[in-house]
Amino acid sequence: MTLRLSTVILPVHRWHDGGRERWQRAEELGFHAGYTYDHLSWRTFRDGPWFGALPTLTAAATATERLRLGTLVTSPNFRHPVTLAKELISLDDISGGRITLGIGAGGNGFDATVLGQEAWTPKERADRFGEFLPLLDRLLTEDAVTQRGTHYAADEARNVPGCVQRPRLPFAVAATGPRGLKLAARYGQAWVTTGDPKLYEEGTPEQSVEAIRGQVEKLGKACAETGRNVADLDKILLTGFTPDRGRPLESVDAFVDFAGRHQALGFTEIVIHWPIPDSDFAADQRVFEQIATEAAAQLP
Repeated sequence: MTLRLSTVILPVHRWHDGGRERWQRAEELGFHAGYTYDHLSWRTFRDGPWFGALPTLTAAATATERLRLGTLVTSPNFRHPVTLAKELISLDDISGGRITLGIGAGGNGFDATVLGQEAWTPKERADRFGEFLPLLDRLLTEDAVTQRGTHYAADEARNVPGCVQRPRLPFAVAATGPRGLKLAARYGQAWVTTGDPKLYEEGTPEQSVEAIRGQVEKLGKACAETGRNVADLDKILLTGFTPDRGRPLESVDAFVDFAGRHQALGFTEIVIHWPIPDSDFAADQRVFEQIATEAAAQLP
């Protein structure tokens, strides 16, 4: 399968001061998809501009025609399945069926405590995600849903007319643990990873590839347990969090080498960050655009 190349555009620019132009340029460059992070704030960007993911994607949907759009990723940290489903159905309609929902269990960063609660433990995050995702699946595929769980409930939640994409918009499930991988196998149309975070500081690119290979194998086992062919899932690598860091964006050749090693593991989509000066995602814009337009032709 041909490797797709996508980009993630962080929501740090005012729409009328560079925001719109980046999404339109992403489409012009031929990216498969444009994603954005679904956080209320994030890491080193916490004290600067940061806009909402779903309004940003709505604006991007009206400014583009072909580019797929999505989150990388949404989480239960500050979302509820009932309200999220309504927003996603609306966004899928506005975009003409171009939305992918990247979704995961969340972490313990700023989003985990901003609503005034204590950060959930890893087990609590897994428990909530295990309830959140199946309920969201129902909400996006059924006209009316009533369900009561430990953490989430819906009481005759109406979602007519449903998604433009049928039976619903695709889920790209971010997971590396056993419970998350089972959810990806059951509900995902794609699986997302950023690699092994334990290797980011002191690991090597070779160790990272082997760790990701292990993740892919675990995904395959989870699919087998649910009676699903792992080849049916797209496999998405969000770059920038492996020991390679920004090196794949230093040249077209460097990116082709990086992408080829991960394509060999079965990945169908590589996502690179739109350059942001003076940040962890700083890169030469010219080289970034060369990668977008030239790299695919050099891959199998």
